[in-house]
Amino acid sequence: MNIRFYNAKILTPAEGHSFAVVEGELWVKGNTICYLGDGSDVSEVVTGDEIVIWDREIDAKGNLLMPGFKNAHTHTAMTFLRSFADDLPLQSWLTDAVFPREGQLTEDDIYWLDILGIMEYLTSGITSNFDMYFFPPKNAQASVDCGFRTVQTSGLNNFGGSVEQVEENYHIVNDMGELSSFIIGFHAEYTTSKELMEGIAALAQKCHSPVFLHNAETELEVRECKERWGMTPTQLTDALGMYEYGGGGYHCVHMEDADFEIFKKRHLTAVTNPASNLKLASGVAPIKRFLDEGIALAIGTDGPASNNCLDMFREMFLTTALAKVREKDAACVPAEEVLYMATAGGAHCMGLDDCDCLAVGKKADIIMIDLQQPNMQPQNHIVKNLVYSGSKQNVIMTMVNGRILYEAGQFYIGFDPAEIYAKANAIIGRMK
Repeated sequence: MNIRFYNAKILTPAEGHSFAVVEGELWVKGNTICYLGDGSDVSEVVTGDEIVIWDREIDAKGNLLMPGFKNAHTHTAMTFLRSFADDLPLQSWLTDAVFPREGQLTEDDIYWLDILGIMEYLTSGITSNFDMYFFPPKNAQASVDCGFRTVQTSGLNNFGGSVEQVEENYHIVNDMGELSSFIIGFHAEYTTSKELMEGIAALAQKCHSPVFLHNAETELEVRECKERWGMTPTQLTDALGMYEYGGGGYHCVHMEDADFEIFKKRHLTAVTNPASNLKLASGVAPIKRFLDEGIALAIGTDGPASNNCLDMFREMFLTTALAKVREKDAACVPAEEVLYMATAGGAHCMGLDDCDCLAVGKKADIIMIDLQQPNMQPQNHIVKNLVYSGSKQNVIMTMVNGRILYEAGQFYIGFDPAEIYAKANAIIGRMK
């Protein structure tokens, strides 16, 4: 489709990790941004007798167009366990409540539960996610069918799967079209044998792929890893040759000096998940030190069973507010850095470099933010409003790959929401 947005405020990249707000128009041709400006130079886009036939012309009415959020760590299909296994420490949460019910999931279950999660992503202005869960081809199919963009990694561990299956999924998912991609990974050191980890390292080198895993989420995880191997999870995975092509870790709460050095040397990304870390009492990640060390950062919600809300506005606020409390420094981790983590930082982490910002030639993964609500006024500083006072209620449109999938409270993904809700309730209802 060809879509023209006009009378818009548009969030564009500026020097470093900062942003500028310009006023004017943004044009989408197919799945790509083909014009962004004040409208005075459109002759550079349309020349001679060429006429642009618009499928839609949308008056933004002074509202903000910005790049969609990138949810850089989640387990989407865990929607079935939302509010089911709460108020437990991580190990009990996993072993007593989560793992027994995950073992009852079918491929068909994953498909419907993923669609429920995608619907929630859209309401939060999330245009792509970095998923780790079962049956990756089914997960990818749900995203493709909805028109959503999903990057996946493997959750391989001792309880199921094989390196050969990871390789098979890598090729299947990466061949399913531009909305679907796969990066090598595994669940975590504490759930995965050394033999499997060595296999993952070899596969990553064979495929020239980054590697991602849950890393240093809890003190117990790090302590037991050091007891087993004399090294932290970061040091062990580096020693096994995981990071020849980059990668990163999810959570990264309990890090040692040598871990930071490895992240810098290997150009790894730390993906912070503040709401989940708080709910499971895992701790507060050292965000300021990552920034000071020049280490790339991204933000994820984690899964809807440990969060329980797939809301990037809440994650952004917690990322900066917890850092300020941890460091006893109200000036650290400013709003601009956090918004960068939630957009461009996540895009680069996920290998979506053509979705990181609004600019000509970039993919049209765009959201519209309603500025005509009390929490967005006055407009002293739009970026700070987004991070410190923004809410899902401000998301009035979410576009992925040039298609509007959510607008004014309505979904345009080809599925009836009532059907999706009924299927999700039926799935958890049959489990013991």
